[in-house]
Amino acid sequence: MVKKFRKRENKNLTIAQNEKIRKRLRENRETHGLQAPKAGTSFAHIKNKHKRSQMVTLMKQEQKKQKAKVRRGRREAEARGEKVERQEPRTIEKMREADETIVPAEDSEVEEDEAMDEFEKYFQGGKTPKILLTTQKRPSKKCFDFLKELVHVIPNTFYYPRKDFAFKKICEFASNKDFTDVLLFHEKAKVLQGVYICHLPKGPTSYWRMTRLKLGQEISGGATCNASHNPELILNNFSTRLGRRLGRQLAALFPQAPDFKGRRTVTFHNQRDFVFFRHYRYNFKDEGTKCKLQEIGPRFTLKCRYVQHGTFDAKSGEYEYVWRPDSQVSRKAMFV
Repeated sequence: MVKKFRKRENKNLTIAQNEKIRKRLRENRETHGLQAPKAGTSFAHIKNKHKRSQMVTLMKQEQKKQKAKVRRGRREAEARGEKVERQEPRTIEKMREADETIVPAEDSEVEEDEAMDEFEKYFQGGKTPKILLTTQKRPSKKCFDFLKELVHVIPNTFYYPRKDFAFKKICEFASNKDFTDVLLFHEKAKVLQGVYICHLPKGPTSYWRMTRLKLGQEISGGATCNASHNPELILNNFSTRLGRRLGRQLAALFPQAPDFKGRRTVTFHNQRDFVFFRHYRYNFKDEGTKCKLQEIGPRFTLKCRYVQHGTFDAKSGEYEYVWRPDSQVSRKAMFV
């Protein structure tokens, strides 16, 4: 407690000292009639590092003031009924590098390929998903807490303890018992690291790195749900050939017959090749004119590391896609 108190006191003291320095600088500049430095000004000629840092801070503060002034003027003009031209913001998604694998709308060739893939019978309603859920050997309590919530998120899911069975043997057992998918979660130092998704009986198998896990019991103001109702499924921004394949694999985990009475939605939102998982319940307000979302949980982020053709085979498996750090040096290169 003493250490925390001292850290907090030192932090507050530093903030107060910086505020005094900024105030003194501001008063000195106003006394001598000096204007704040404009954007793009170079301070390389200032040898004192602290003085140079102060000038950069002044320049950034002036930039913020100018931007706030422009925004304020724009809002006032809109309030007067004037036509205001808004510029389109530059985001990394809009500056994305050209990719020939992006699927255009209503591409007949892609639709024909998907009509013959491993997941088509699930989308046609011919088969109901049945999921086998397992973990690594000796899982932690946090992992069990996560699995308890996940069983209520994905319908028709059954947990089997790992024991000493190899993952390949588990896939064979699940295929014989008419399971459609196997989900294996593994962790390191009692922290969940990733999940293997193996589609049965002929694959594919994908491995996803899992980060930023937050359980439903940890979400403040979280809602509860009736697990007997099938959720509605939302997939966003799976635009490439690889993205559509991964999206179909994730969608095949859920029944394609949502129960709208449950007002429950499961979302996989892809942004810059990171897939954000969210689980919500929606409520209608003001006679259906407004809608309010309540998060049920859990929430986590996934990133696909590889896709393997067929079921899991670590030695002689054929890979459809492998992510490497050097393949995504540019943040504008996206594959999903």
